[in-house]
Amino acid sequence: MFVPLKWIKDYVNIEDINIEVLCDALVMSGSKVEAVKYLGEGIENVVVGKILEVCKHPDADKLFVTKVDVGTETIQIVTGANNIREGQYVPIVLAGGLLPGGNRIEKGKLRGIESDGMMCSAKELNIPDKVIPVDQKDGIFILDQEYPLGKDIKDVMGLNEHVIEFEITPNRPDCLSILGMAREVAATFNKTLKYPEIVIKQEVDDIHSIASVDVRNKELCVRYVARAVKDVKIGPSPLWLQTRLMAAGMRPINNMVDVTNYVMLEVGQPMHAFDLDMVEKRLIIVNTAKEDEMFTTLDGVTRKLDDKTLMICDGNKSVGIAGVMGGENSEIVEKSTTILLESANFYSDNIRKTSKKLGLRTEASSRYEKGIDPNICLYAVNRACQLIEELEIGKVVKGTIDIYPKTGEKRVVEVRPDRVNALLGTDIEPEEILNILRRLEIEVECRNDIIEARVPTFRLDLLEEIDFVEEVARIYGFDNLPITLPKGNTQGLRTNGQIIEDYAKNILTNVGLNEILTYSFVSPKGLNKIGVSEESIMRRAIRLINPLGEETSTMRTTMMPNMLEVLARNYNRNVENVKAFEIGRIFIPYEIPVVRLPIERHTLSLGMYGDKVDFYVLKGVIETLLRKMGIKDFEFLSEKNHSTFHPGRCASVINGNHLLGVFGEVNPDVCESYGIDTRVYLGEMDFNIIMQLAKMDKVYKGLAKYPAIIRDIAMVVKDEIFVKQIEDIIKKNGQNLLESVELFDVYKGKQIQQGHKSVAYTLTYRAEDRTLTDEDLHGIHGKILKELNEKLGAVLRE
Repeated sequence: MFVPLKWIKDYVNIEDINIEVLCDALVMSGSKVEAVKYLGEGIENVVVGKILEVCKHPDADKLFVTKVDVGTETIQIVTGANNIREGQYVPIVLAGGLLPGGNRIEKGKLRGIESDGMMCSAKELNIPDKVIPVDQKDGIFILDQEYPLGKDIKDVMGLNEHVIEFEITPNRPDCLSILGMAREVAATFNKTLKYPEIVIKQEVDDIHSIASVDVRNKELCVRYVARAVKDVKIGPSPLWLQTRLMAAGMRPINNMVDVTNYVMLEVGQPMHAFDLDMVEKRLIIVNTAKEDEMFTTLDGVTRKLDDKTLMICDGNKSVGIAGVMGGENSEIVEKSTTILLESANFYSDNIRKTSKKLGLRTEASSRYEKGIDPNICLYAVNRACQLIEELEIGKVVKGTIDIYPKTGEKRVVEVRPDRVNALLGTDIEPEEILNILRRLEIEVECRNDIIEARVPTFRLDLLEEIDFVEEVARIYGFDNLPITLPKGNTQGLRTNGQIIEDYAKNILTNVGLNEILTYSFVSPKGLNKIGVSEESIMRRAIRLINPLGEETSTMRTTMMPNMLEVLARNYNRNVENVKAFEIGRIFIPYEIPVVRLPIERHTLSLGMYGDKVDFYVLKGVIETLLRKMGIKDFEFLSEKNHSTFHPGRCASVINGNHLLGVFGEVNPDVCESYGIDTRVYLGEMDFNIIMQLAKMDKVYKGLAKYPAIIRDIAMVVKDEIFVKQIEDIIKKNGQNLLESVELFDVYKGKQIQQGHKSVAYTLTYRAEDRTLTDEDLHGIHGKILKELNEKLGAVLRE
């Protein structure tokens, strides 16, 4: 919501408070300030000028040579605008003047004719296109009346003004108005709020003689107030009203519509004006629409309605969608002479559903759907009548039609000062609490140490005692609350799973990886990009009912697309080396559509690319992680059929019957789909199983008392023999004396026959109870060599 500061100052005296202090204090009292804009920023030496003469340029058909009086002198300006006339008052940038964007205007010549300045359009004064009046969008901005020549245009057009943009939370609809924000300012700074005094000096006729209202659906229409205006003269609004609306983000239309919009912004009560001459029988009926009824709204769109849509009708047809938008068939036009002003209160849930169903959201519906105080209806319509009289738009008709079946009464809530202080950790005196609540226009009375608070009807959010505690806290000042520790006899502890997860994260960061965090909501296209087949279980993803968009429409069944997106983003930003990991969850449904909650499986995702990064670097990271987590009995098996990875450069990690995960070099086609033109290495591990297998207990083992015997063996085997096969045979036959097996050389060369390789190991033997001799090892070592020869064809290298 855009709030012009001068509009606030009409109701609260804050001349002694600068804009920075004001915004900081409002933020601390709970009003979120999104931005502050100075409308006249970048405008210098732009003044009011009067066009004295307009002549055709002698050498250009589309240019005009004008004489303009700017107060101190008469200057010559050449312009291409075709909407100017003699006698008009317009904004003039004098030579040396500045416009927004840093455009400085200097004297010059256009087609040989000197030009000493420039006339300005609304856009050139940095007025947003969406709020410029339709008749002022093209050409020079024409001022509505005579103004002192040479006067600063910022003062004339209200550009010497700060506008504060607030984000209004849904629970505070009372702040969706200038008076509502003025009320917050007054409470924050302990100032007096001055409401507009409504006085209508002269009224004619009687409304009951020219109009009537019949509310047939009293459940959806809480209150309906109507007043009438005769002898209406439709035309442009005065400049002060137009500029104030534009500063608040609304486009001026005509004087009557502008008044209703002005009151909506000021008071927070949406209003609508009907051309009473177009309302048949001059009867307004409030009732639901007929099923499949077609209705054309003010924006020229014909919409299909249902029987739950509340409508404003006349004696024969619908003339407006209640709380949303009026119809073309009762629109205010230049020839309108008799106007009916509607100031009503409709059931918020119905307006919200109607607006969503029709895809039609307006300033009115956005207020109605959050809830509006029905007690401001009469005040708002009288305020509109006052402005109509002051602006001499028409004559106010005497009397009011007010249908209000269930009068809203103020709720009474008991507030305990001791409870307030206990929750806030403060020692605020009861009298100060009473004063704070009075500043918020809450009627209070203290009886037996209990405050009885009568909630004003515009505060729909104050329901329970805790709501008042929050009010006291924000006005007292969150920054004034003491810093204290919460009281309690419980201590938060991490679960065993959290401890293991933190330990794993420390291991991965210690080996050089960075932790990332990605969304669980993903695009279904990600599975296509990583080459997942249509039959894969990964395709059985849960789709969200109300996603933010297609890119976040499903729950992930794998984290590989998330990791690849992060790697691609870094690669495209010229980050040369990336090593990353994430421990998150994937979601596996029991069935589609979902009946039971899905399985949430902890998953470890690994990804890397860059210099000195290859398959074995990623393999080493996984080995380090598993070994440090106490998992030793694992092995790597070649994986050739995984569509995401490069054939022959992919492996799975196995522990007994458990598949711990898969890793490898990403398929070049997958890399291309993510726009990565380098080798990428990716891994995904089942962290649930890793946590189950992890052995976090550290067992102390003393230093060996007896020396070890070390034997080196080098053997020649066929190329297809895996190192794992050799190590398994050595460990199986080492009995209890084999302490370690370490591979230290793999060689292929001239001395080794084709299709074979030399593999060399260091075997360490040690006994815990004695010093080993050659005789102790003779049988064990010989058996190892024999098994290697018989099962793998290994031959000792001589």
